[in-house]
Amino acid sequence: MELIPVIDLIGGKAVRAERGERASYRPLSSQLSASPEPEGVLAAFLKLHPFRTVYIADLDAIERRGSNATVLRRLRAAQPQVTFWVDCGLSQEAECRSWFSQNGDHLVLGSESQTDLTTLNALTARAEADRLLLSLDFRGARFLGPPALLEKPTAWPDRIICMTLERVGSGSGVDLARLADLQRRAPQRSLYAAGGVKGEDDLARLRAAGAAGVLLASALHDGKLSAEAIGKYSR
Repeated sequence: MELIPVIDLIGGKAVRAERGERASYRPLSSQLSASPEPEGVLAAFLKLHPFRTVYIADLDAIERRGSNATVLRRLRAAQPQVTFWVDCGLSQEAECRSWFSQNGDHLVLGSESQTDLTTLNALTARAEADRLLLSLDFRGARFLGPPALLEKPTAWPDRIICMTLERVGSGSGVDLARLADLQRRAPQRSLYAAGGVKGEDDLARLRAAGAAGVLLASALHDGKLSAEAIGKYSR
C-alpha cells in the first residue's frame, strides 16, 4: 500500500485541513515541522520516511482566487526525487494539456471542479493518461461533481482517489463503506483513500480492504503514525 503525505496550500503556506471547511483553515501546526513553510513541511515528511509521492492541493487555484505555482516549483527543485500529485482545480482540456506540457508531475482532476465528462474523456485518451488521477469528492452522502461522472466508471482513469471531505483532519476513521462501493463499481481501478485516518489500525483496515494507497496529513502531524508503522505499511 502506498502512503502519500498531503500538503494543502493557501497563500504560499501549508495549512491545516479540517472537514473540508476551507474558510476555517489556518497555518499548519505540526509536531513534525516548526513552520508552515512548505519546503520545511516537505523536508519533515521525508525525514520521517522516504516517501516517494506527495499530494499537493493548491486550494487558492481550486477556489479560483490565485495560485501556488511558484511554491510548487520550489518544492520540485528542493526534492527532485519526489513525484507530486497536484490538484489545482483544472477542468478544461486545453489548460490540462498545457499543464502536462509544462510539468512532470501527476495531475489530479477533482470531481468538484468538473462540469461534465468532456475533459476527462479527452485526457484518458491521451498519452499523458498515465499521469492522470481522478478524485471523487464527497461531502457526507453528497457527491461533489456532475452525477454522470459518478455513474460512468468506465470513463475513470486507472487511479481513483476516494475523497471524503467531512472526515479530512477529523481523525474519525476511514470511510471503508464508500471505498467498498467504488471498488464494486470499478474493480480494475487502483483506489486511494483520503480522509479520516486516525492511526495504525486504519492502515491495517485499508490494506485488508484492498486499497492501493492512502493520503495522510493530520495523523502524521499529530504523531499518530510512527516511522515504524509507516514503514510496515508502505510498499
